[in-house]
Amino acid sequence: MTRLFALVLTCTLLAARAGAATEFSAAEQALFVANHLAKLKPSTTLHYSFRKSGSLEPGFDDSAAIALSAQPDGKCCAAMAEFLSGPRRLALPAIEAAQGNPVILYFLERDIREMQRLTKGQPNYFRKRIRMAVFNAATITEVTLPFQGRNVAAKQITVTPYTDDPLRARFENLAGKRYVFTLSDAVPGGVISIRTQVDAAAAGTPPLLAEEMALERPAPTS
Repeated sequence: MTRLFALVLTCTLLAARAGAATEFSAAEQALFVANHLAKLKPSTTLHYSFRKSGSLEPGFDDSAAIALSAQPDGKCCAAMAEFLSGPRRLALPAIEAAQGNPVILYFLERDIREMQRLTKGQPNYFRKRIRMAVFNAATITEVTLPFQGRNVAAKQITVTPYTDDPLRARFENLAGKRYVFTLSDAVPGGVISIRTQVDAAAAGTPPLLAEEMALERPAPTS
């Protein structure tokens, strides 16, 4: 089983725990249950920019794309990802019957691998911390944001999975990591951006680490 499917399985187990959609937390509903692709048609590709910055390591600019195609029955959508490029490229399996935007899972899968690389910790531990933070401790803020020349209603879901982590001393420099998911029904695919940030120890200085993936204009699949 790939690490990605382990994360998908985590979300599936979370659904089994809840027993019914009405028992999900609002953050779980928005991130893992909502049908972000409901308004899209096959032969659409969602494009995202990706930027890493911060003082911890050299940064970079890259991109990601989610290509949507018809399922065998003609319905939308099967999803294939190209997530980053070159040596940073994340090899990902296709999702045959996507409803939620898989870019959320792909971003988190890369993030978990990065946490493993930086801390030597176990991926399943980071998955559990993120899952439980979304379930128990997410903050949701309703906002209006500019997007491609217009204002759209959006919600920002913020979680800090490691602030109360009993093992945080093992990766103290990253324990303040903050995840902000910005979602809107008014944009294709429902996801405006996903950002993670670790603030520097000294106030007023650039962050130790920041990564952001942001939606660009969708385009027909060639």
